[in-house]
Amino acid sequence: MRLSRCVPFVVATLLAGALGRPTPATAAAGGAHHCAGHERVRVPGAAFQRSACLPDLTTTGLAGTPHTDMADQAGLTARGTRTPSGVPGVQIDGYFPDSSRFNTTHGWRHDAQFVIRLPDRWNGGLVVTGAPGTRRQYATDKAISDQVLALGYAYAATDKGNNGADFYRDGKRPGDAVAEWNARTTQLTRAARRAAAQRYGHTPRRTYMTGVSNGGYLTRWQLENHPELYDGGVDWEGALWTADGPNLLTSLPTAVSRALGFARDEDLYAVGFARGSKFLWPYHEQVYWGVTQKIYRAEFDPAYDPGCPGPSAGTMPEQILAPCASDAAYDYASRPASVHHAVARVALTGRIGRPLITLHGDLDALLPKAADSDVYARMIDLSGRGRLHRYLTIAGGTHVDGLYDTHSDRLRPILPCYRSAFDALVSWVERGTPPPADQTVGRPTNGDVLNSCPLSTPTAPAAE
Repeated sequence: MRLSRCVPFVVATLLAGALGRPTPATAAAGGAHHCAGHERVRVPGAAFQRSACLPDLTTTGLAGTPHTDMADQAGLTARGTRTPSGVPGVQIDGYFPDSSRFNTTHGWRHDAQFVIRLPDRWNGGLVVTGAPGTRRQYATDKAISDQVLALGYAYAATDKGNNGADFYRDGKRPGDAVAEWNARTTQLTRAARRAAAQRYGHTPRRTYMTGVSNGGYLTRWQLENHPELYDGGVDWEGALWTADGPNLLTSLPTAVSRALGFARDEDLYAVGFARGSKFLWPYHEQVYWGVTQKIYRAEFDPAYDPGCPGPSAGTMPEQILAPCASDAAYDYASRPASVHHAVARVALTGRIGRPLITLHGDLDALLPKAADSDVYARMIDLSGRGRLHRYLTIAGGTHVDGLYDTHSDRLRPILPCYRSAFDALVSWVERGTPPPADQTVGRPTNGDVLNSCPLSTPTAPAAE
């Protein structure tokens, strides 16, 4: 065991040559011909695709256009966060064959939608992610896409194959909808690698998996189950699913019980909620706890209370977000074996096959780290893969950075630390630089919590 274990909804500058500086063979000539031939790039397996040559692939250039969805990004980043701009290239939007119709983006009413961005100046790498929470493919454009595009990476994101509060209706068996998230991420990774090869003349030299919340869960799962596709990953507030717990269904019922006036503060602390996070609870009572419990209980345990309406019941947001009273008494441990089996189909094991850096805020009031990333870190250690993992606890971090705008005196955004962690991962994978030690990351001494997050690094090479 490592001794520094002090311990999911919603990159400091990397050298331009991290994967080799762009050359005439991998960088477009610019000007009117910078997207020449882009219409010939085909995404393998796509049922439909549409490509566009754009002067700027970042949210600065895409805001207000059909090439992103700023509303779906709401709350994930803090106001005042600096993001790069001015990255010309090709964007491909489309979808893979699918039978569900939750995603109405572009008027397509078709799930398994994706976006692939191919910058003119390519560093030879690819970054893949999946949507956090119940959001869609553009959700992390500002949080992830902007920065990695500016560093020269190609970028690919998926809506996970189903989305929205009723995603649990997808599939035939309990757990099918979440299982599809993993399959769609694998599918997009393979397709994006081949699309990049068509555009640039060779497959990516490095492929990284990353994500926020449910996207962090996807990162964990992919590195456990398809390490052959990736060189490493950064997991930001990833959700934890284990068949016997802990998981969201072992902590959220207590939160729902408190929201309904049945549980005490000490009951929340007992299931992992951090002392000091209480000021965040009223917001989570109204926005997250009730609907999140309903969604996942409906996905994995649909027989629990047939009389409890699904997440989309009602017409007002308050009705959709409100908890079911019966969820306050939900006891995952006593539920039938079929429920545990449904979770086991998508469960994590800790057996990662590639380097992974995990970040988790110590004030997360949706996925408390004591019942999530602390546990996952121990699972990785127990599986004998601890040498592949580093764990960063972000002091003052919570599940979504947008809450910093309301509580700037008590919170700090995690995004700057995520950017630093991404840089550290690349240095670890590509240059053999010792990765950051497991640590609690305090506020930067320069006071710029919006855009700065230095990490402590080992003074000697880490034992491998």
